[in-house]
Amino acid sequence: MGTPDFAVPSLLALADSPAVEVVAVLTQPDRPAGRGRRTAASPVKRAAEERSLPLYQPRSLRNQEALARLSEYRPDLIVVVAFGQILPPAVLGLPSHGCLNVHASLLPRWRGAAPIAAAILHGDERTGVTVMQMDVGLDTGPIVAQREEPVRPDDTRATLGERLAHLGAALLLETLPHYLSGDLTPTPQPEEGVTYAPQLRKEDGRLDWTRPATALDRQVRAFDPWPGAFTTWRGRRLRIWRATPRPDVPVTGATGIVVSLRDGVGVVTGAGVLRLDEVQLAGKRRMPAVDFARGQRDFVGSVLG
Repeated sequence: MGTPDFAVPSLLALADSPAVEVVAVLTQPDRPAGRGRRTAASPVKRAAEERSLPLYQPRSLRNQEALARLSEYRPDLIVVVAFGQILPPAVLGLPSHGCLNVHASLLPRWRGAAPIAAAILHGDERTGVTVMQMDVGLDTGPIVAQREEPVRPDDTRATLGERLAHLGAALLLETLPHYLSGDLTPTPQPEEGVTYAPQLRKEDGRLDWTRPATALDRQVRAFDPWPGAFTTWRGRRLRIWRATPRPDVPVTGATGIVVSLRDGVGVVTGAGVLRLDEVQLAGKRRMPAVDFARGQRDFVGSVLG
C-alpha cells in the first residue's frame, strides 16, 4: 500500500525480489493534479502498471467491500509506505504476519504525515527510516528496524526524501526474511522523544521575515517542492525556490526590506540577511533572483510581505 514517489522504491524492491510475491498493490484513487487539474495517476499506480501488478484503488478501507477485496488476496503480510489512509483494525488484523510500515524518520521522533519536512525545518542533523509493526495508533507501533541518514546543509525535502526512499526500500528488503522467520522481535517505542509532524498546508510556506535567516533557509528547503516557501511583493505571490543565509552581512533596515549585496540581493530578517538565489513571481517563470531584480528596478528597497 502506497501512493507518492517515496513509496515507489519499496514497491520495486518487493516486486524484483524472488523471495516475495506481490499479490496486489493498493494506492489512492486518481485525483486532479497540476495547473490544469487534470486527473492523474499516483506514482505507485504508474509503477504497478509498468510491472503489470494487480492494482486496487479503494476510496476508503472502512467498508465491507474493501475488506472483502483484501480478504480475497489472502495476504501473509501488508507493507505500507505513505499510503495516505488510516488502516482500520479489521485490515491490520487481516494478514497472518501483520502490517509493516516504512516511515521516514527515526521513531518516535516525527510521527505523522510530514517527517522529512519536519527534520529539515527543525534543523535536525540526522534522521533516517524506521520499519515499524503497525498498530491502531499514529506511528506508535513497535520498531522492527531503523537506519540513520545525515541531513545535509543543502538538503531539500525532495533530495532528502529521495535518499530516504531508497534507504527505506533497502532496509525493508533486508529486514523481511528475519521478521517473517521470527528472528526479529519488534521493540516498543520509547516514551521519551516523541514529536509530531502534522500534515503540511499551503499557508505553512509563508515566510515571516522577523524570524532568523537560518530558520527561513530551513523553511525554504523543507517545503521544496511543496507547499513552497513564499512571500508577497506588490500584492503578488513571490515563490522563493532557493536562498542562502548570510550571517556575515551587517543587518541594516527594517525586516522584510530587500537590500543589494555584493553577490546578489537579500532580505533583512530578524537575525541576519537571507540572500535570494532563485525566485518566481506568480504567473512568471522561475529565474535567478539577480535577474529578477535587474528586470524589476524597484525590487531593491521594497518591503516583502
